Amino acid sequence: MTMDQLKRQAAAKALEHVQDGMKLGLGTGSTAKHFVELLGERVAGGLKVIGVPTSEATRADAERCGVPLTTLDEVDRLDLTVDGADEVDPALNLIKGGGGALLREKIVAAASDRMIVIADDSKWVPTLGRFPLPVEVIPFGLSATRRAIADVFAKCGLSGEMAIRSGKDGHAFVTDGGHWIIDARLGTITDAPRLAGLLGAIPGVVEHGLFIGLASTAMLAGSQGIRVFERP
Repeated sequence: MTMDQLKRQAAAKALEHVQDGMKLGLGTGSTAKHFVELLGERVAGGLKVIGVPTSEATRADAERCGVPLTTLDEVDRLDLTVDGADEVDPALNLIKGGGGALLREKIVAAASDRMIVIADDSKWVPTLGRFPLPVEVIPFGLSATRRAIADVFAKCGLSGEMAIRSGKDGHAFVTDGGHWIIDARLGTITDAPRLAGLLGAIPGVVEHGLFIGLASTAMLAGSQGIRVFERP
């Protein structure tokens, strides 16, 4: 099977957990896009749900697929968020943000009773850090923020190249919130919860791609089928 087919398998498995009347968080990225498309087919068949998109790209996909949308200003809580991940570890801690939507993704996940992660099994890692860690930052005072981030990495025994993410036009990539992203190539993150806390305390950091304690289930598709992991 192709990677795309594996992603669609994982999305279809997650769809089994969607029930009539649910309020859903709709993730961003290639795997989450499959979920939105499959959800749209179920909606066309009579399923009653409403979704909160985690990016403008997902909003456009949901509208194209006929999925009704709302906002977190209009609903108190979401029943379920389904989203992809760039890395998943055995504790179901994640690195997310490869697509640049980490801030909205984390807001939606935190407002949900449950989060299911869908991915192909190449995203499963024993320790987070192989994928570059996205850190969303405010452009103002960028040099000071970078120094503070480097200090936090050193405090955690980490080091690695930090680079401002570029957009397709060659200039800095701009998130839906108007921020920039620093991608940090750390290799191995030995204590992800501690790093998450320290990064979150830096004034110039808007958010980071470490999702700690948010995912309740991971559904990973591979050549042997779908493996389902629950948070310990």
